Amino acid sequence: MRLTNQTAAAVQIPAGRDRIVVFDDDLPGFGVSVSKGGSRMWVVQYRNALGQSKRESLGKVGLLTATDARRAAGERLARAKLGEDPHAEKVKAKARAAITFGAVVEPYLEAVAPHLRPAYLAEASRYLRTVWKPLHKLPLHTVGRQEITEHLAKIRRETGPHAANRARAALSAHFAWLVGTGSAEINPVMGVPKPAPEVRRARVLTEDEIARVWAACRDDDFGRIVRLLLLTGQRRDEVADMAWAELDLAGAVWSLPDPRVKNGQGHDVPLSATALQILSAMDRIEGRSLVFGQGEGGFQGFSRAKASLDKRSGVTGWRLHDLRRTAATVMADRLKVLPHVVEAVLNHISGHKAGVAGIYNRALYATEKREALDLLGAYLAGLQPRVEVAAADPESALAETEEGRPLPVVAHPAKRRRAQA
Repeated sequence: MRLTNQTAAAVQIPAGRDRIVVFDDDLPGFGVSVSKGGSRMWVVQYRNALGQSKRESLGKVGLLTATDARRAAGERLARAKLGEDPHAEKVKAKARAAITFGAVVEPYLEAVAPHLRPAYLAEASRYLRTVWKPLHKLPLHTVGRQEITEHLAKIRRETGPHAANRARAALSAHFAWLVGTGSAEINPVMGVPKPAPEVRRARVLTEDEIARVWAACRDDDFGRIVRLLLLTGQRRDEVADMAWAELDLAGAVWSLPDPRVKNGQGHDVPLSATALQILSAMDRIEGRSLVFGQGEGGFQGFSRAKASLDKRSGVTGWRLHDLRRTAATVMADRLKVLPHVVEAVLNHISGHKAGVAGIYNRALYATEKREALDLLGAYLAGLQPRVEVAAADPESALAETEEGRPLPVVAHPAKRRRAQA
């Protein structure tokens, strides 16, 4: 019998049977399955490369015409003859569809957590968990350039081009890991243009701006962090997450361990007299290992504190990371510190410390670094703002307790010891 819409509808189940399959005479393997309850389904039956018999449903009679069902059956039978297994591929496709983008976010974050600095891990977590949440319900293999491009455009409209670029970078890193682990075939972010060109920041605070920011710093954690950023030239999170165990106040040295440094190469930061005065005056909270902040982790609340500082100082359009560039510029241009010493203070591994030279120079320049940061500390402590700084809370503002003057310069411990000798 040749199966048509009419012949398939006319198939009857013999008495005592729950189901019957009738195959087409013209296309062996193509058939119709009829159940006792009245269900009629087009099917195809074939043997895979292992000789196993497989039966696959094609669609309901009435919803799928006999012509279309025959065509689908012929395609599967042809693939089976070529050694493929349409049934196995269907099962695999169903399993792939069950894996959503959201399901692979946490495994990725757990895998990369030991290798990322806390700040980078927090940023990646925020972007993948929150910013890219609209993609969480999509099957992983369906996330493509169109979905990514459309959502990046939305991120740019709502939070700006810089945030969109960071979101793209976080997603690309995630997909690169998925490809590496075999969870994804391609990285769909590749080829998606950045929402905005990356602009390398070059903001350096002027002498007057430095003085106004310095004078506007309150005698609180944020104020101390800002001043230490200028005094040491280190990164924001390196200062904000500073631990008491890293400090040797008697030796005037702050030792940053490898895991806390962006390039993974820890180094010693000499502490100037002004930096020592800030740290020595702080009360250590019992049971807390970190210098700044409360609760878990280091200092939090940068955005609000920075906005308040900008209002008091009148200096705007700068970021905390600009203080690192500012410190380097002051050392090089005003204090005439040699370039390789500035790089050593910043713990850069480019320029004079790149390649083989960097391997042999890691332990050098300790004396030069101390002299450079002592000069920087004295320079910063001696600055006076030309514009009056907005008054802060008298009970909590260092500017008011010192009548707007910077911290007084005290003799460096090493210099005190030499003087006494």
